[in-house]
Amino acid sequence: MTHRMILTPKEMEEVVLKRCWLARYWGLAARYGICSDIATSKYEYWSSLAPLPFEIVLSAGQKAKEESWEKDSEENEKRSQLVQDINDLTGEGNIESMLSVEMGLKELASLKVEVTISITLAQLRLANTFRLSDPELKSPGGPKLMEALECRQYLLFLRIILTSACLLFAELSPEESEDVLFKEAWLTYFWRRALSLGIDVDIARERLQFWISRSAHSPSSHDAMEVEQGLTELRKRRIERRLWEASRSNQ
Repeated sequence: MTHRMILTPKEMEEVVLKRCWLARYWGLAARYGICSDIATSKYEYWSSLAPLPFEIVLSAGQKAKEESWEKDSEENEKRSQLVQDINDLTGEGNIESMLSVEMGLKELASLKVEVTISITLAQLRLANTFRLSDPELKSPGGPKLMEALECRQYLLFLRIILTSACLLFAELSPEESEDVLFKEAWLTYFWRRALSLGIDVDIARERLQFWISRSAHSPSSHDAMEVEQGLTELRKRRIERRLWEASRSNQ
């Protein structure tokens, strides 16, 4: 039983990437005044564990992309640098680390931080194109926005915002482009993990190739919608949870 308290290198990769997710989105929340009472302290905590969230996730996505053409015998060599980087950042790899990030992700989701950030970025882009007629909708914490979130219609709301942005102004802001690249790398990594562990193999192979192909061009408004839909699918299929279960059962 003792050996199951220790994470494998691949499990520790996931811990570090999830710390990166938490550091990134609490940092953006602090920047845009979302959950302002706790965002700064949350960002400081998670960024102390993952000081380079964007770079690490992009590196993981790139290595997952490369591995899709590598033979199994060559994978360890390709992964070695990322694993070393992870070990340098963490210095520990027990099961409490995974439980901690899972609790952090649940908190982030319950506060709807990620979707509020996505909507805020899209609204800021629209605001640079024309003056929004409804100041309540423009505000990240405005009553109408929060009402939409509370009604659990935030994905539909986000699609409407992003579709409008796509029609009005195809070029994403630098912040939005970075967010799309971050999420594309995330999706590439987790679908590669799903494929390697035999989870929804046909779908995983198709999604992996899809996200690899998307990373070959500069992000657009359409890509911003695609990554949100991709993340929704990942959650609906419980891929991250199933990865954990498969990894632990293989020990």
